[in-house]
Amino acid sequence: MITLKVLFIGDLVGEKSLSFLASKIDEFKVEYNPDLIIINSENVSAGKGCVEKDGKKLFEIGASVLTGGNHVFDKEKSVEYLEKERRFLRPLNYPQGTKGNGKIILEINNIKVAIANFQGRVFMSPIDCPFRTAERFIEETVKITPNIIIDFHAEATAEKLSFLKYFDGKVSAIIGTHTHVQTSDERITKKGTAYITDVGMTGPYDSVIGMKSESAINKFLYQTPQYYQVAENDIKISAVFFKINSQTGKAFYIERIFYPKFIVDAS
Repeated sequence: MITLKVLFIGDLVGEKSLSFLASKIDEFKVEYNPDLIIINSENVSAGKGCVEKDGKKLFEIGASVLTGGNHVFDKEKSVEYLEKERRFLRPLNYPQGTKGNGKIILEINNIKVAIANFQGRVFMSPIDCPFRTAERFIEETVKITPNIIIDFHAEATAEKLSFLKYFDGKVSAIIGTHTHVQTSDERITKKGTAYITDVGMTGPYDSVIGMKSESAINKFLYQTPQYYQVAENDIKISAVFFKINSQTGKAFYIERIFYPKFIVDAS
């Protein structure tokens, strides 16, 4: 068996979080020795999108692919980077003609692996169906490689779990992103798909999902638009590490990562 080892790092929020990740990534490389590093980067540039300077830094520290979501279109320079860098993905199920690339096939240590990004529709923009779009993508891709990794960027837990049930055994991994809250339901299904509902946020936890708390609270108090700013304190890394049998495309190991742990004051 030839094993493909993958480190998937969850939604990176803000430049300070990028710097923190850069300072720690070598420790993760030593511990896990990944063949492939995937980072969801849709919030890295001041909380919205991924501009070229930040994307380049992520590739410099070892990322092979950057995935995205609805916020990759929030900055003009992020859209420009989407057009320029094929390894920076936006959801594949945006309508035909949308700028950017939603899928890629890489060769890692003579192993072909496909990575694709899809976006849910519950409580989000009503774009093309992620199920039907993914179905077509998988039908085309299995002719090339059985190793298929999907970032499913979605709000609703039920939609993510339905996506797993529909594609169980047909892809190597379905990693949920978007909510910025790590779930504790990582698993390998009996059919060989690695799954977690949400990998969580790599960012500042003294916040409301990465943003300064005051503006988030005022949004709920007054129901008026607020100017959001990225928080900066208590940065943590959320990720999953999983292993795939590259000859069959079946996953056989998954580990949830949260670093550093929360400190529980029992006094």
